[in-house]
Amino acid sequence: MEIRFGTSGWRAIIADEFTFAGVRTVTRAICEHLKRSGTAQDSLIVGYDTRFLGEKFADECVKEVSAYGFRALVCNHPVPTPAISHAIRSQGAAGGINFTASHNPPEYNGMKFSTADGAPALPEITKQVERLIGEIQSKGDQAERDAPATNGGESFDPRPGYLEDLSQKIRFDIIANAHGRYAFDPLWGTGRGYLDAVLRSHGLEVETIHDWRDVMFGGRSPEPEESHLNELREAVVGRGCALGLSTDGDSDRFGVLDADGSFITPNQLIALLFDYLADSRGWTGGVARSVATSHLVDLVAKERGLPVYETPVGFKFIGELINEDKIILGGEESAGMSIKGHYPEKDGILACLLAAEAVAARGASLKDQLEALYARVGRLESGRIGIRLTPDVQASLAEKLKQDPNDIGGRPIERTNRTDGVKFIFADGSWLLMRPSGTEPLVRIYAERESKKDLEVLLEQGRKYLLG
Repeated sequence: MEIRFGTSGWRAIIADEFTFAGVRTVTRAICEHLKRSGTAQDSLIVGYDTRFLGEKFADECVKEVSAYGFRALVCNHPVPTPAISHAIRSQGAAGGINFTASHNPPEYNGMKFSTADGAPALPEITKQVERLIGEIQSKGDQAERDAPATNGGESFDPRPGYLEDLSQKIRFDIIANAHGRYAFDPLWGTGRGYLDAVLRSHGLEVETIHDWRDVMFGGRSPEPEESHLNELREAVVGRGCALGLSTDGDSDRFGVLDADGSFITPNQLIALLFDYLADSRGWTGGVARSVATSHLVDLVAKERGLPVYETPVGFKFIGELINEDKIILGGEESAGMSIKGHYPEKDGILACLLAAEAVAARGASLKDQLEALYARVGRLESGRIGIRLTPDVQASLAEKLKQDPNDIGGRPIERTNRTDGVKFIFADGSWLLMRPSGTEPLVRIYAERESKKDLEVLLEQGRKYLLG
């Protein structure tokens, strides 16, 4: 079985490719990489989300970590990915191994490897790990027999340190003074006991739904997209909440509903929060976005005279810019975001709390803030569709993405960007991007136009081009 790291670690279907044997192999490869790199740190953080067998996979990982001579700090409950990032940094660990498939369907699990800075491992590191996996697999059963028996790791609670760190970055006094009511949907994931708890600790009323472990996530992917937030919408409208907040399975992604139940897209919220942070913090620096993310942040940056950094898809690339202190905010349309002075990792809890702060501080709903922003910088509408990777699509995809057409649907192409996938930019500033997903068996088509009607047309033209 070939094990490959995608956009955010190794993910596979449980009992098909994601097995205990695979976990042992990947753990050994990570530990071997750390040993060969000469790391001075002697500990690793090991965590898991609420998926089926998460803690059992973590236990198997700990045996291998200990066998390699590392001190394993094992999170004592299902834990958000950003809390693991904080723990790696605060504990001075060599890195972290997190058992999560994030927003993938419930039949998946995965392993995410983070380095000593708390960031997802960069491609040059995961390629080394993949090479070591091949070496370990080539030894076969002998590698299994050579693994010594070891004791378990040390129980570790990352929650207090992470929540305390958030208190240094979120203006909870402003949120508390607005006396808003909130609804929260962790989608049966790791955000429960984190986002809602920290708001309640500041005297705020929070109604939490889906506040228990369900390894099937209600029979759907634990992704806080609009179609998954109908119950949250009912709670927001029915209870008169200021906002509805949601996080995905491992809490690195966010979903936000305004007071009237309207879904605020990640693209919109990223631009709004970039504008808010530039206003409220007085920070200097630019904004980073992936190649698939709305250019609305570009318009905000242009108005403010700030630089824009475009990255491939994958938050690890934005994380580098956070580490270099070059940006105020970095975000991806897939609902990943972090800010200056935070960790080089997506943090859905942070994003939700910043949305609450912006509403409280400005005394205006997110929709009203968006309209004011559009009036200043211009309006853009963005969207995406997914095409399942059937054998026919797979066979023609690589060749199709290499082509350089003069137009799409009769629309002349001004330039082509191959930062990640292929992105066609048209003379009017609209664009169309096609790239294989790094986490699911899909090809994604992204587009952006000034009106929703034109956006739908452009997405359909992209679909016909890819399948034609």
